[in-house]
Parts: sequence; structure tokens; C-alpha cells
Amino acid sequence: MEVHVSSQNTPSSSGTNLDPWYNNYAERAAGLSVSEVRALFAVASRPEVVSLAGGMPYVSALPQDLVIDAMNRVMVDHGPVALQYGSGQGVPRLREHILEVMALEGIRGSVDDVVVTTGSQQALDLITKLFINPGDVILAEAPSYVGAIGVFRSYQADVEHVLMDDDGLIPDALREAIVRVKSSGRTIKFLYTIPNFHNPAGVTLSAERREEVLQICRSEGILVLEDNPYGLLYFDGPPPQALRSTEDEGVIYLGSFSKTLAPGFRIGWAIAPHAIREKLVLAAESAILCPSSFSQLVISEYLETADWKGQINTFRGVYEERKNTMLAALTEYLPELSWTKPNGGFYVWLTLPDYLDAKQMLPRAVKELVAYTPGTAFYADGGGRNKIRLSYCYPTPDQIKLGIRRLTTVINGEIDLLETFHATGPLATVRSAQSFSAPPPDMD
Repeated sequence: MEVHVSSQNTPSSSGTNLDPWYNNYAERAAGLSVSEVRALFAVASRPEVVSLAGGMPYVSALPQDLVIDAMNRVMVDHGPVALQYGSGQGVPRLREHILEVMALEGIRGSVDDVVVTTGSQQALDLITKLFINPGDVILAEAPSYVGAIGVFRSYQADVEHVLMDDDGLIPDALREAIVRVKSSGRTIKFLYTIPNFHNPAGVTLSAERREEVLQICRSEGILVLEDNPYGLLYFDGPPPQALRSTEDEGVIYLGSFSKTLAPGFRIGWAIAPHAIREKLVLAAESAILCPSSFSQLVISEYLETADWKGQINTFRGVYEERKNTMLAALTEYLPELSWTKPNGGFYVWLTLPDYLDAKQMLPRAVKELVAYTPGTAFYADGGGRNKIRLSYCYPTPDQIKLGIRRLTTVINGEIDLLETFHATGPLATVRSAQSFSAPPPDMD
């Protein structure tokens, strides 16, 4: 008996030794790559390394008994429902609580307006999937959230960056980007923005600029995707009201419980114009059938019975102390450099001398037992070479001080290396380097 093997079920002869199926992937798979953030987690998890890299919330500040009690009540009162499939749009009870959360930022709506997702990251993926054809343009701040850039690349979008400063996205830069893209014949599908306590820049879009950005997008027919996981984690005072609070039809709003409760539940949400919402529900059902009923019911029980606003206040206090510790350490050890001064959220955006490369410097940092995220992770065009994102959310104040001291040792070492070899050719343009204050290595 002859056995015939279909060529469709065998690896392509032009594959690779590491992956014989390489040439069978869809073109969009080429946009999938390991980000600097993901690669750092393996290193940052080593106990001897001070990680200033990942944006992990300090979940230890959340009383475990509150969560355990909520879980127990869910299983006792709603066990069969919690362990079953649910609605693709999400549990109505939780969607009511989400409306209460969004009301703190001026957003009004109905239960039917809200779509619960598996973290706001899934909402970001689904919206990109719904709108993007290969070659379409997404406008995004420079820098922008690394997870968003990864999603945009996976759907073969072109990311056009828009400059920002300490007051957030610059309206004139947005106008210039729109003209630039349209003159090239490409189609802009939406503007992606993190207006509050930006990841990674830490800055907040001013109230005046919010209205101007919305006016620009209205006049140009550009949808706005407002990503706001950090908005309730303010320090001195709340940020301006959400973009969605003044614009229903032109803004999709993304929220999450990952930063204000715990990321392990993987519950986020979107509120969108009606027609978009309907397609979003269908896309979500196609992707995962439904979000976790158990997680939704536990969060709903927690919001109904616990002082969740008081717990957010606790988180604010924890993060503000750590932010202040980081800024004080930067001032002490790296006074010649510049950085943003966030009034909420998780991140400080550090600017190195323009002749330093944060990505190339990272192996030296790991050797010195400190981790950070290089700025190139947050640009689709390779920018950010001399930028560093520093996260103060997870390490303790003592660890933050130690991490900045170690980082200072790394920066000084890199500058000394460039000074030593600058006369050999390519490095001849290096300016005379400053010396930053740092303790001897044996004092760590």
C-alpha cells in the first residue's frame, strides 16, 4: 500500500532549522517580536536585581482578606454561575459598577454601553483588529505604550508618532502629522493616546489641550482611542476630566482594574459609540467567547462590599511616597540629567546625554543588578535611544534608592568608557562628560 503525504501538512522546504514552518506563517506574524519589557521580566525576577523596569502594581498593599472574602461569597452565593460561560459583553452587575468608577472622571453612560474585556489589552487588540488594514496609519504619542505598539505592528499598521512635552501631546504636532500622512496618500484610522500619567512619559495632557485635540480630530474625522489605566492614581489632585466625558461619538475609552485593584483578575473594559460597541462585542465573542465570569463576579462583590475608594487612596499614598523617593534620588545622584515629574501613575521618563544608548547600556546595568526599560521599546520608529523608563510602583523606597545608585554607577561607567575611547574615530563627537555622584560599588 502506498502512503501519500499532502504537501500542505508538511513543513515548507524553505523553512529554517529552528522553525521548519517559518514560511507558512501569515505576513502579519512578522510583526510579533519580543519586546524589551517582556525580555526584562526574566532578569527582573531575580531577587538580587533591583527592577525599575516593569509596571507591576504593588498588590501587597491590597488586603488579602478583602479579596478572599469576596471570592468566598461568590462561590457560596453564585458558584454555578461563576464557573460557567457568561455573556460576551460582560456581567451586567459589574458593568453597573464600572459606570460608577468612570463617573469619577466625568463619564456618563448606560450599562449597555460597556463591554468587559480580558484586561484593557484585549480591548486594544480587538479595536485594532476591527479598524486596521495593512498599511493603515495609527497616530500615537512619541513615546507610546509598548503593548500598544506591539498590537499595532501585529495588524501591520503604520505608527506615526506625534511629539509631546510636559503638558502631553502637542496639538500643532498632531496637525503636522495629519498633514504629513494625508499628503502621502495613507489613511488615518485613529489617534491612540494615554492622556493621564502617561506610560512611559509620566506626563498628563492639560485641560486646554484636551479640547484642542478633540477639535482637531472632529474636524479631520479621526476617531480617538483613549487609554486610561492610571487616571485614578493621582497624587496632589485628579487630572482633567476624561476625553470621553465631553465627546461620546468620537472617542472609545479603555479602562482597567489592573492598576487600581489587581492585574491577576485580567478584567478591563471599553465604552464606545453604539455601532462600534456592537462590533466589539462580536469580535470579543469570536476571540474568547466571554470574559471570566469568576473574575467579574469577584471584582463586583469587592466593589459592592469593600471601601474601594479608600483602597485606591492607599495605593495613591504608596505610589506617591515611591515617586518622591525616586525623584529625590535622581536629584542627589544624577543632577545633570533631566526627567519628568509625574503627578500620578507609575513612571518617570529619564533623558540621558544624547551620546548614550540606553539599550546598549542595559547589559552593564544587569551586571550591576539594576534593571530598567530602554526608551527604544516605546517608539515604533527606533527613537528613544537616550531615554529610560523608570518604574517606581513595585520596588520599596529603599530598593528605589539602591537602584538609582546602581544606575548612576552604570551611567558613569558608560561615560568613562566613551571618554577613554573617544579619540579612536566614531566617538570623537562625544562631549566632555559630566561626573555624576554615586557611592563606591562596595557600599551597595
